[in-house]
Formats: sequence, C-alpha cells, structure tokens
Amino acid sequence: MDVRQLRHFATVAETLHFGRAAERLGMTQPPLSQSIQALERELRAPLFLRTKRSVALTAFGAAWLVHVRAALDGVKALPDIARRLRDGEAGRLELSFVSTADYSILPALVRRYASLYPDVDIALSEATSDVQIAALLNGDGHAGIIIPPAREALPPALAYRKLVSEPLIAAVPESWLAEKRLSLSGGKLSAANVIASPLVIFPKRSAPAFYELVMDYYATRGGQARIVQEAIQMQTIIALVSAGMGIALVPASLRHLARTGVRYVDLPEGAPMLETGIAWRRDETAPTLTRFLEIVGETLS
Repeated sequence: MDVRQLRHFATVAETLHFGRAAERLGMTQPPLSQSIQALERELRAPLFLRTKRSVALTAFGAAWLVHVRAALDGVKALPDIARRLRDGEAGRLELSFVSTADYSILPALVRRYASLYPDVDIALSEATSDVQIAALLNGDGHAGIIIPPAREALPPALAYRKLVSEPLIAAVPESWLAEKRLSLSGGKLSAANVIASPLVIFPKRSAPAFYELVMDYYATRGGQARIVQEAIQMQTIIALVSAGMGIALVPASLRHLARTGVRYVDLPEGAPMLETGIAWRRDETAPTLTRFLEIVGETLS
C-alpha cells in the first residue's frame, strides 16, 4: 500500500466512476482498476460494489474512506510542515534559566517568542548556572539564561550574549526596620548595616559569580559576610528573609517578587552590578534557537 493507491481509492470513491476517476488522475482505466484490486487484496475486503451500470462504496469502504482522506490531508500538509520546521516556525525550544531571570528578562523574551511562533513547544526549566553550563556541554537543551563566571571565560564550545545588567539591592525583614534593628538613610541601607547583618545567599558552588560579587562588596567596604543560610532558589532566599533569618543582596528586578514581611531597599551609590546573559552551543543548529536569538537581538537593540 502506498500514497498513490490511496489517492486512487479516494478519487474513485468521490466520482463513483472508474472512467472519470482515471481521467482525473491522468491515467487509463485498466491500471486504475488493477490498483484498486491490489488494494482490496491487501486489505482482504472489497472497497466497492461494482455492476455494469454503477459503482458504490461498501460499508467497509465508506468507513475506511474517512481515514484515507485524513491520511492524504496529512501527506498534503507535509511540505508546509517541513518548511515551518526548517524555518523555526514549529518544533521545540528547550530553554533553561536561573531563578533571578524569572523576574527580569525571561518573561518578556518568552512572551515575544510565543506570540510570533505559537506552534513551537517551549520547554522551560529552572537551574543554577553551573548546572546549565554542564548540561549544554553535554548536549542537553538549546540555550540557558545564566549568570556568567566573573573571573573566567565560558568554555570555548559555548557562545554567550549579555542580556541585562542590574544593580543589587537589599531584601530585609520589615520587622527589623520596625524594631529599629536596621535604619535607612535617604531610603537606602548603609554599607555598615549590610555588613553588620546576617546574610542569606546562594552557595558558591551553584552561583560562583553571584557569590563573588557579594563577597567583593563586603571586602571593598572593609567587612566580612556572616552567612547564616544558603539556598539555591531566589524564592527560598526571600522566604528566609521574610522569616527573619537575615538580609539578602538580590538583583533589583526581584522587586517584582512581592513577599509579606520583606522590604526591598536600595544600596548607596556603587552598588554591585549583576550581569545575566544567554549561552548556547556554538555548533547548535536548531532553527527554533535561531529564531529565539533573533528575538533576543531585537529586544536588546
């Protein structure tokens, strides 16, 4: 059985006349009859009731015709499907991201991409930068939104583009402000207050660039961080701040993460700047990624 035979069957079923069906198909009647007979032998059931004056579908033939038409429609659609897959208008995009990106650049990028390419299946997964980099090097996923290493280059196999750079701010327990345990000057938290407060932070192994940025802030101001708790998700860090475990230095975009008991306050001038960017394999050829990177470029231009 092949597509040619299915077209033969569907055309005879539409015309209920072998002569007219052969003419429509651009062939003579004998080979058309032979094609239908071969199909019936393969199916081991008659498709048509034939007399000298008429041709009619059998009950089996009428029921099978529905599925044949669906199959032929599917075959007809294959060239357009291939084009859309080739051009990145359909398919799958696997994108990982650090938790901080969920409150800054990620929503806008995904929203824009999904509106332009609604037939692409977007698979999002949250992971720390180290996990994302290892996965990309292992051939998993298409791209990752990461915090790049501060003091070393990414592996040569990966390409990288900066997405956003934003200052760190302090997330503090509101109760500490009410109790005067912390005080603000001009709406900002002084470096002395930051240094004197217990700190909640990402572990160094999971976010080395972020960790080093915070540690440098303490060191350049003559202090040392007193780390009381580590967590690998920003939501967890903010929850710990809400519980009064300590303060946290977080990207300014975290203001979008509202949490009862937490207040976000600016640091004085010279606040550390955190960079977030997108990394992908240089040899990755997925058309969906090409389209996504185009949107990244349009968003940043």
